Amino acid sequence: MARKIQAIRGMNDILPDQSSVWLYLEKTVADLVKSYGYQQIRFPIVENTDLFKRGVGETTDIVEKEMYTFEDRNGESLTLRPEGTASCVRAADQAGLLYNQVQRLWYAGPMFRYERPQKGRYRQFHQMGVEAFGIATADIDAELIILTAQLWKKLGLLEHVELQLNTIGLASEREAYKAALVDYLTEYKDKLDEDSQRRLTTNPLRILDSKDESTQEILKAAPTLEDYIGEESQADFDFLQSVLTANGIPYVINRRLVRGLDYYGKTVFEWVTSHLGAQATVCAGGRYDGLAEQLGCKGTPGVGFAMGVERLILLLETLDLIPDSAKFSTDVFIMSVGNDAEVASFVLAEQLRQERKDIVVLRHCGGGSFKNQMKKADRSQARFTLILGQDEVDQGICQVKNMSTGKQQSCLLKDVASLISK
Repeated sequence: MARKIQAIRGMNDILPDQSSVWLYLEKTVADLVKSYGYQQIRFPIVENTDLFKRGVGETTDIVEKEMYTFEDRNGESLTLRPEGTASCVRAADQAGLLYNQVQRLWYAGPMFRYERPQKGRYRQFHQMGVEAFGIATADIDAELIILTAQLWKKLGLLEHVELQLNTIGLASEREAYKAALVDYLTEYKDKLDEDSQRRLTTNPLRILDSKDESTQEILKAAPTLEDYIGEESQADFDFLQSVLTANGIPYVINRRLVRGLDYYGKTVFEWVTSHLGAQATVCAGGRYDGLAEQLGCKGTPGVGFAMGVERLILLLETLDLIPDSAKFSTDVFIMSVGNDAEVASFVLAEQLRQERKDIVVLRHCGGGSFKNQMKKADRSQARFTLILGQDEVDQGICQVKNMSTGKQQSCLLKDVASLISK
């Protein structure tokens, strides 16, 4: 007997009893971003490897350790996308949507990173992201954060997440700070954790969000990025805070928040929760005004965020916030005995689907006795079972059984939708 083929570790199937919750979350996000004027963009899951090396940064963990990269038959290096922003910029620029234009875009789909699979973190995971291009002022930063707050409100999560903000300034301000930080940390190099020692020469800002306690202790006396932020960056950050305050959105300023991707500058933010253990971040983003130029495009300001679908669903499940309406359920089960009744059941099913587009109508297929079909009606957990036999066909009626009360009554076929509504 041949060995069964299993799914790749960290790449999970989304089964029917889960997919209805995914659809609920995706529709909630899609409807919300549409109300803010954002349009969907779709791009390939495979891109040229250089897109991510130049965009995300060659010294980031994603590029150094986590990308799924391979050569095609022409020897070209390709990569399964590890994140969406670089691809979104590439796609929008290639279509001529960026330079001297304002675009509000959103996307959804699978991303791929080679990481140790654990709850809330997978090798194939799904993100929904929002990107705004062509607006250099901080008002668009504020709009995106307000949008996320509205999403948490719709999902019932607002009181379970915390907004953390920081400004990491312009590139010149970060470079000056990096030099000071490296000078300070070099004295303690041997006491830093292994990742931080490596990052000291590759990506020193990432040391700020090290989870190692001894490294964090050393950082307490380190220079702070705040001291290197210029007037323009600070003015934008102050304006952002005033808008959030005016809209009643609480936040915490986290001076160690830098984000893990090289393209960020000025505003960065994360929404975090205490309900998922180590996987605390449920949504993150910020401004990336220099990314388009890094990718060889004309300069275009940009800002955006992304959220992990699996992690959000895990949070909703943990807090028992998935509404009953998001769960799949059968409203009407139609059973029939006899050829004439079976033909009539098709007509009745389509009639109901046309008249009541909001309900799920499941018509029994595969024949079987009355008793057998009634067992399947019970298992379907439908609210109503419609029963058709030869006598019902002859009289133009069906039997309507309320499955919760057991009450059964006759009804003219043309009146079934009305009866169910009542």
